[in-house]
Amino acid sequence: MKKQPRSSPRSHRTQRTVSIVGTGSYTPEKRLTNADLTKIVDTSDEWITTRTGIKERRIAAKDEKTSDMASRAALKALEQADVDPKDVDLILVATATPDMLFPATACFVQKKIGSPKAACLDISAACAGFLFGVEIGQQFITSGTHDTVLVIGAEKLSSITNWTDRNTCVLFGDGAGAVVLQHRGRAHGVISTHIGSDGNFTDILYMPGGGSNTPITRDNAHMHLATIHMHGKEVYKQAVTSMLSASKKAMEQAGLTTDDIACVIPHQANLRIIEGIADRLKIPLDRFFVNLDKYGNTSAAAVAMALDEANRSGRIKRGDYVLMVVFGGGLTWASTIVEW
Repeated sequence: MKKQPRSSPRSHRTQRTVSIVGTGSYTPEKRLTNADLTKIVDTSDEWITTRTGIKERRIAAKDEKTSDMASRAALKALEQADVDPKDVDLILVATATPDMLFPATACFVQKKIGSPKAACLDISAACAGFLFGVEIGQQFITSGTHDTVLVIGAEKLSSITNWTDRNTCVLFGDGAGAVVLQHRGRAHGVISTHIGSDGNFTDILYMPGGGSNTPITRDNAHMHLATIHMHGKEVYKQAVTSMLSASKKAMEQAGLTTDDIACVIPHQANLRIIEGIADRLKIPLDRFFVNLDKYGNTSAAAVAMALDEANRSGRIKRGDYVLMVVFGGGLTWASTIVEW
């Protein structure tokens, strides 16, 4: 008999559950393979594959903006959910690569998909942003403030990648993923969420330039300050630690064990990180959905894109417990368990 999750700590406040009723994703046409990268920096397919598990990544066209990719993923999710864009109440876009510092990229998405009544805002939580968005969207629905929330993770990381740094340029790609959240009868839907941050590690994964701290000027433009900077060994250590803890907390909150989880969708950053989490959780790797070999690390878009692929391919089925877990600069981390 299938185990039923225990009541969430929030369940005494409301009986209005929240479900993912539609998923969508979009990836640009251009593929940048490991072989292509060997023509740009001193690297090899063997070096990249053994250290990351990545074989290729998608790169947006020069005139293709984050909002363009976000809008395409959003429309696919709305189509699957059979929801008219005009009925969307709230648009949340998680991104580290907005079209511009303001207005919010979500506002551009609103215009492009035709959702005139939606409130719009961006979420800045690096790679963890999409699951932060799911939690924020859930709160608006359970409170009765909104009925339909569109959550999008979208990134054009190629625009902030230092293509002369072989330690980072091999990792990142572009793309977008989206979900539609609604109350769906008596279904459990999202049954537990854990989010967290630790500002003591702001210096291991970051972009130093472009903000008020270090504006880009003529004098520093050559220093690649408006690109991703990363201390790989420390990122690996903190990623495994935080994602492991977040996964355990989400399962504990839901009253589930690893045996109950049908599918784990982890942040698609590095295969070694995923293997480390699988080993420590004692969940077989074949229960993890992995597509980073095709797309690389797409930051806030990664889990959203993987969720859509898992959904459309039949990898997850109605009634499955799905664990999503992410880690990002900040540090930020998040985990969500959904009964599909």
